[in-house]
Amino acid sequence: MTTVMSRKSVEKKQAEDFGYGTQIRKSPYFDATVRWGATAFSVYNHMYIPRDFGDPEQNFWNLVKDAILCDVAAERQVEVTGPDAAKFIQYLTPRDLSEMAVGQCKYILITNTEGGILNDPILLRLAENHYWISLADSDILLWAQGVALNSGMDVKIGEPDVSPLQLQGPKSGEIMKTLFGEEIMDLRYYWLREFELDGIPLIVSRTGWSSELGYELYLRDGSRGDELWEKIMAAGMPYGLKPGHTSSIRRIEGGMLSYHADADMSTNPYELGMDRLVKPDMEAEFIGKAALQRIREEGVSRKQVGLRIDSAPLKSPNTSFWPVSISGKNVGKVTSAVYSPRLEQNIALAMVTTENASVGTELEVKTVSGPAKAVVVEKPFFDPKKRIAASS
Repeated sequence: MTTVMSRKSVEKKQAEDFGYGTQIRKSPYFDATVRWGATAFSVYNHMYIPRDFGDPEQNFWNLVKDAILCDVAAERQVEVTGPDAAKFIQYLTPRDLSEMAVGQCKYILITNTEGGILNDPILLRLAENHYWISLADSDILLWAQGVALNSGMDVKIGEPDVSPLQLQGPKSGEIMKTLFGEEIMDLRYYWLREFELDGIPLIVSRTGWSSELGYELYLRDGSRGDELWEKIMAAGMPYGLKPGHTSSIRRIEGGMLSYHADADMSTNPYELGMDRLVKPDMEAEFIGKAALQRIREEGVSRKQVGLRIDSAPLKSPNTSFWPVSISGKNVGKVTSAVYSPRLEQNIALAMVTTENASVGTELEVKTVSGPAKAVVVEKPFFDPKKRIAASS
């Protein structure tokens, strides 16, 4: 059972272990995560996000066998409202949103004028003219406000008091049923609903950064963060719920992107095989339309692939881009790599030249331990049809 620290111990531990300043924000769950065993944080969207609750492999098994609760308040929301909200949101993304319903969520890309990816958020439509853009790690609030300035569109853009938690894993549905009753079981994959939990205002969606069955709970009152965390942990105890952090192992197994690692503003959707998220010929205008039309016609010079790296199990994910070569010639880079204990192999996402992107191509990767043989394989590495995440 997880050891719960007293508030006095939390304050002492914070003073000793976390050298934060006021320019890095703490989430409404910060104290709770430290009480429940968080020992290290990284910075994401100018906020602390827990990155260590002990053995990352055990965190992975907790996720795929039972359930974990993750503080992802650093996934900040950009709120767009006003009479032109729908038109403005469409202007930000190459994905066709013409049939997006109120109560629906969509995975989208936000692109610049060159077709480069600025963010890959989840879009939530709360009402006819009310959207949240749930961000990966980049300053889209500033981008959206800048775009709106001379757009001629009647929109209001800001950051609301909204802080998500992720409850992920095969037992997350049972925990949610304990918290919200049977009606939660009708919530479909990539849809949302408004709830109150003992007076705590929430938006709940069937989404999450894990490729597992899961939910995100968007707290709409930051003063209730500690209370919400404890309620969920208490409800989840009979089901083996553990505090945790987003799993690099599981997200790489699922082929999920980490912005700044697997994509950035120099990366376009076609290089990532995300053609389904781009409709360059739609009638609606969007930023990067002409560039993406040109890229589609001309093709790309590099592509993202999956790799199996044949070496001793990696001790931790890569912290730099590893060169990829063939016959001594550099042909790309590994962007994310990890050892999967379930697959019992080292797996990686890499960007390589198109002529070396075919499944079965043999390559060499320069890891921190030295050169290693690698082969291009299909991705995602596990559950490619996302049946687990979409299951009821």
